[in-house]
Amino acid sequence: MLVDLKITQYLEKAAAGTAVPGGGSVAALNAALAAALTEMVARLTIGKKDYETAERDMQAIADQASLLRQKLTAAIDADADAYSRVMAAFKLPRGSAEQKALRSREIQQATKQAARVPLEVARRALAVLELAGRAVKQGNKNAASDGAVAAMNARTAVLAAIFNVRINLASIKDDEFTAELSREINRLEKQTREEETEILSAVAI
Repeated sequence: MLVDLKITQYLEKAAAGTAVPGGGSVAALNAALAAALTEMVARLTIGKKDYETAERDMQAIADQASLLRQKLTAAIDADADAYSRVMAAFKLPRGSAEQKALRSREIQQATKQAARVPLEVARRALAVLELAGRAVKQGNKNAASDGAVAAMNARTAVLAAIFNVRINLASIKDDEFTAELSREINRLEKQTREEETEILSAVAI
């Protein structure tokens, strides 16, 4: 499991010249880090003088960020597993017509899953970005820069995950599936860019 590796071990695997972990897994890691920082900002606000009115919202942010962090951490391996399934499908035999048909179906199914996983990462990373924005605007001002870093990591995670969705969509022959996912990732990208601009403009450094 990638998530059980030490940071240095994960970095070594990412640098090793093998297919996994790749960009999708790293996108999930970035999103999980963003969630962790968002949670930190919220917890640094709870119980602090001058932030009593924000305490309930900060607790909600901390709870939601914690749940997202867990799900995004799981996606670090889920993305690698999805890519490995695609590679396994390409290695299926194709000596007969039946084998070719089976191989083609497996490739298509695996590629669809390889698109779904980063799509879910993008959705969750955007949710983290929105939480980071609330934490920056209402939370402990001494941790505003941490909230800004969370927002930037979340933004990177969304766009990186979207890029991975697009790469997979290019190989999928189901037009309805590709059109549906394309519409969603376009919406996610637009919303992410707007959200990040608004959040960073609120950080006075």
